[in-house]
Parts: sequence; C-alpha cells; structure tokens
Amino acid sequence: MPSVYDLKPRFQQLLRPCVTTLYEKGITANQVTLSACLGSIVIGVAVSLLASFSLVFLLVPVWMLLRMALNAIDGILAREYAQQSRLGAYLNEVCDLVSDVALYLPFMLLATCPWLVLVVTFLAWLSEYVGVMGLMVGADRRYDGPMGKSDRALVFGGMGLLVALGVSPGLWLDVALAIMAGLACLTIYNRINKGMNAAV
Repeated sequence: MPSVYDLKPRFQQLLRPCVTTLYEKGITANQVTLSACLGSIVIGVAVSLLASFSLVFLLVPVWMLLRMALNAIDGILAREYAQQSRLGAYLNEVCDLVSDVALYLPFMLLATCPWLVLVVTFLAWLSEYVGVMGLMVGADRRYDGPMGKSDRALVFGGMGLLVALGVSPGLWLDVALAIMAGLACLTIYNRINKGMNAAV
C-alpha cells in the first residue's frame, strides 16, 4: 500500500551533498543516529512542559522533518561510506522507538481520550518489531505501510501544526488517532504477511 516511505529514495538524493560534507568532517552514522534520538527527547520534554502554549507544538512538525532527514543521512553514511556495524543496527532500531515515545506522548495532554495516544504508540512499537522480525524468518527488514514511521511522522507533524495554528484539540484529534491505530493494525498485518511470503 502507498506510504510516505516510498518517497525516501528521492529524499535521500536531495541530502547527498549534506552527507558528503558530514563525512568529510568526520561525522559518523552512529553519531547522527544518537543526535536524532537526543533531539527527539529534548523536543518531547519541551513540548510537554510548555503544552499550555499551543505555539510550542510547531516544534513537532519542524523536528519531524529534521528527524526524517537525519534518519536518511545516517542510512546513507552507513551504506555508502562503510560505516555499517552491529552496534549501528541496534542503535537504529532502539533510537527510533525511543524517539517515537518522546514525540508521541505529549499529545496525551491534548487528546480527549489520552489512552488513544498510548494505543498508537504501542502499535507503532509493535509494527516496528514485526518489521525487524522479517530478518528472523529469512526475509528482509519490512517497511510496508500504510502507517510506517514516516507516515506517523507526517500525521503527528500535521496534528502539531494544526494545534500551533490555533485549532483547538478535540474530537478531530481523537478521530485521527483512532484512524492511525486502525492503519497501524493493517501495517502489522501487511508486514507479517509480506515477510512470510518473502521468507526463503
């Protein structure tokens, strides 16, 4: 199914000049990964502490875009500059999960049904775990949609932007979260199904 992840190759192409500069300055893929995670935690804490000021939620879409760029950059550095490592593989997966929690949980302060944020966060973690399990069954790491990491970033970024622009959180936010939860369930199914079919 269509996913924002499908745009990743074009996005990476735009970032190549930046990647070359970082490599020449001695920046490693693991450093970029850790920086993205630390930045997500800082943004998440800041938004949570200042949630009474709706404009602070503008940090969410801005950081989501920057985080996507950093995630693409660490991937290019690892693959094309001989920086792939076992540690890097662990950091890539674990830091993404930590970042997701840090950036999603502040929305509990806005939702009429805060538990929906917890449900979406749990399903996000489960979908990424299922994606990694593709490697365990002889397939590749699964990134199937329709609600992968990039798609979640787009939706949460969009919700943050609306709140920052003065749209009062209410039923629309709960509906968006419920739809995300449903699409996350479909994502889990797709990753399991396609992982099994691709297994050798």
